[in-house]
Amino acid sequence: MRHRSLLSGVAAAVLLTVAAPALAESPASPAAAAAPVQAAEPFTYRDMISANRLGDPQVSPDGRWVVYSVTTTDVEASRRSGSLYIMDLQDPGEGRRLAISEGGANTARWGSDGKLYFLSGRSGTSQVWRANADGTGPVQVTDLPLDVNAYRLSGDAHKVAVSLAVFPSCADLACTVDRSKAEADSKNTGQVYDRMFVRHWDTWADGTQNHLFVQSIGANGRASGEPVWVTRGFDGDTPSKPFGDESEFTFTPEADAVVFSARLAGQSEPWSTNFDLYRTNGLSGDGTFENLTDDNEAWDTGPVFSPDGRTMAYRAMARPGFEADKYAIFLRDVQTGRVRQVAANWDRSADTLQWSRDGNTLYATAGDVGQSRLFAIDTRNGVVTPITGEGHVSAFAQTPSGFVFAQDSLTRPSELFVKTFLGREMPRRITDVNPQLDAKAFGEAEQFTFAGWNGEAVHGYVIKPANYVEGRKYPVAFLIHGGPQGSFGNSWSYRWNPETYAGAGYAVVMIDFHGSTGYGQAFTDAISQHWGDRPLEDLQKGWAAAQQRYNFLDGDNACALGASYGGYMINWIAGNWPGEFKCLVNHDGVFDIRGMGYGTEELWFTEWEYGGTPYENPEGYERFNPVHHVARWQDPMLVVQGDRDFRIPTSQGLSTFSALQRRGIESRLIVFPDENHWVLKPANSLQWHTEVFGWLDKHLKPVQ
Repeated sequence: MRHRSLLSGVAAAVLLTVAAPALAESPASPAAAAAPVQAAEPFTYRDMISANRLGDPQVSPDGRWVVYSVTTTDVEASRRSGSLYIMDLQDPGEGRRLAISEGGANTARWGSDGKLYFLSGRSGTSQVWRANADGTGPVQVTDLPLDVNAYRLSGDAHKVAVSLAVFPSCADLACTVDRSKAEADSKNTGQVYDRMFVRHWDTWADGTQNHLFVQSIGANGRASGEPVWVTRGFDGDTPSKPFGDESEFTFTPEADAVVFSARLAGQSEPWSTNFDLYRTNGLSGDGTFENLTDDNEAWDTGPVFSPDGRTMAYRAMARPGFEADKYAIFLRDVQTGRVRQVAANWDRSADTLQWSRDGNTLYATAGDVGQSRLFAIDTRNGVVTPITGEGHVSAFAQTPSGFVFAQDSLTRPSELFVKTFLGREMPRRITDVNPQLDAKAFGEAEQFTFAGWNGEAVHGYVIKPANYVEGRKYPVAFLIHGGPQGSFGNSWSYRWNPETYAGAGYAVVMIDFHGSTGYGQAFTDAISQHWGDRPLEDLQKGWAAAQQRYNFLDGDNACALGASYGGYMINWIAGNWPGEFKCLVNHDGVFDIRGMGYGTEELWFTEWEYGGTPYENPEGYERFNPVHHVARWQDPMLVVQGDRDFRIPTSQGLSTFSALQRRGIESRLIVFPDENHWVLKPANSLQWHTEVFGWLDKHLKPVQ
């Protein structure tokens, strides 16, 4: 086996088994050998693409009902459609699809009035609607000339704040409508810019910004009066683009103002992460705001007010320009403005916050050693208590007695679970939106550790092939995560799903190298300005450790695959670890770091990761630049690129393919003109998987 010498002095110790027995080899028992069992059909990428997707659980104010979304996929038509379902938590049974789904319904939110609010485009534009608790009697709440892209109800449900994309120089909504139409009708196609962002994620800038408007809601359920432009004059987006949502703004407890998180655009937006919390001057739209977090030059977001209205909790980073810094939790006294940090010693990064009903506890999810758990944070003494165990909690809502949460794992997409407050009983699953998967065979997964860079403990996962047969050796898919501040842990994915490889007969190895999240901020920080040395050392030692421990891994018959930073690492491996793998797969990977520094849209990322701008610190951009090691490339590589990927532009993928072709290395290029950094359309996802698995099969499963 290759590189076993790297394991010198390394003891690989198993920490956790995920829904499976241990994977280490053991002698087969006579009983096991004498009783052949009919193998179940393995889980495949076609099963993954067509699986239903559950999310966004919302519990009614009285705690009786939970509404959640289910998205279905028509692979042949390359189309997805979403529906809203409701379930009685007092007598959980099969969820019932709400009739309002027929006209299109998403983003369901309960009002304190017990009504169910949601977004729908059934009137021709995306507007806020309201229905009875059982989903009957839908009434259109807002009737605006522009699409509502996010909304938030006031505590008494008498007001609604909506986010609309408007031209900030316009005086009213009609002006934005007229200007948009004029630009659409114009025969000119040239776009003129005098500041960045010119383009962001997958969209060219069109001059609009997300701004907040407030309307009152009458007893008839309809918004009345002209919408008040409460962020008029603010130069920036709220919610932020491209992935912001209503968690970035909220009404004050008295509903007399709005607090929102935003970054000033100006000339520095692409290299700034300085989001602040602003409070509007009432609801007058006079263009003045109070900056509540002006003393912090880093990211502040997620304002939530305590039930008594006296405290505002929010999350904040400490270091400007670093998007992967730890999100710490802060409490601001509404009356005095005094701020204090809670659970300062908790070395995890908190996601969206919720207050307990008594105001003594905050609930949040956070990555935690390969899992994503729900935690309780005592606001009085900072004690942090995990509520959930293994798996990945993606969303949660409180009930009078506990929680409803959406949780997935390596072997199951999201389902809803219920659990009582800090109870000792196991969570109970209450949905089954993918019953067809019950009969499928999944690969058994196990987490292991080894001594990586600097002798520090590094975690990884090994997954057996579905329908594993003891004593056999299996080809290996060596998956490398992106981010780079990310994680391949105990969670489900609809893009890079390790169980699809297990279902195709491959063993899987995944290493959470230095830079990964969920292991403490120092571990995450270790990758910055060290893209090519510390993570590569972890990958090499982790690969050697896995081969030493798991005898079913055929280390001489493996391919390495990765996207984004994982794609960068594929290019880096090609020149710095050549010959280790029989083939490589590079999806939207960085080829030339210096070109990336000038060509990407979010400049704060490259400037933090490489120690400044390309002209201030050119050495930082060249030290671990794959472009300098092309002369050593020899391994066959499949290159995939989304042409609407403005994070890692198309030139990076084309350069990779050009280098491979010019050197005469077996290579193949797939370009998706209509995809961004991710391949999202069902038909394109099917093509992606067909090509990738065909590439692996060609090199790891040659025809006998």
